[in-house]
Amino acid sequence: MDNKQQSRKKYQGEKNNKERTMGKLIASVGKVLEEKGYPGLTIANISKAAGVDRKLISLYFGSLDKLVETYIRGKDYWLSATVNAVEYFGNSPEVGSRGFLESLLLNQFEDFLTNTEMQKILAWQICEESTLMSEMSQEREKMSALFFAFADKELQGKDLDLRAVVTILVAGIYYIVLHSAHTKSTVCEIDISTPEGLDRIKTSIKNILGWAYNSVEQPVA
Repeated sequence: MDNKQQSRKKYQGEKNNKERTMGKLIASVGKVLEEKGYPGLTIANISKAAGVDRKLISLYFGSLDKLVETYIRGKDYWLSATVNAVEYFGNSPEVGSRGFLESLLLNQFEDFLTNTEMQKILAWQICEESTLMSEMSQEREKMSALFFAFADKELQGKDLDLRAVVTILVAGIYYIVLHSAHTKSTVCEIDISTPEGLDRIKTSIKNILGWAYNSVEQPVA
């Protein structure tokens, strides 16, 4: 084996090791968050969970905040969903917003219901002041604005405050999931841990969007 091949093999090995280590550190943020909550997100706890030298956090990510941000970006449903929405509508401008919103909200409901890490992140976001969480929320708002700009063109001249409707639905999804996860009890006698309760909420999400959009549809002559 010549020197070039040896150098290439060594480089590829170092690159793979770095990627594996970064993956371990990112995954360990989730483990620590789930086990210890947001106060436990320290360099010592994360490096221990990953089984790597704590110095590698600074070497590979620059700081603990950047590592946590990388993890959250990979878990934040709304960030990725909004990016997909913008791309989707950019390529298919004739597609309406109602169907996409329905799919978006139902998928977010199901994902949030089973994603305990994301539940911890949201609890962190709304219960503690955090520069990182504030920045992520502001970025999410900017991205969501791109979708609403599309919906505004579709609903121009119609009396429908879509932002308010979606806000109420998103808040309801967050609350009922966190309530169920933390108290193991019902909300308005609905238990979303059962298939029947889950279906009732999903059906109502569809109905609310349907009522909102139907309320501004022009009657057929």
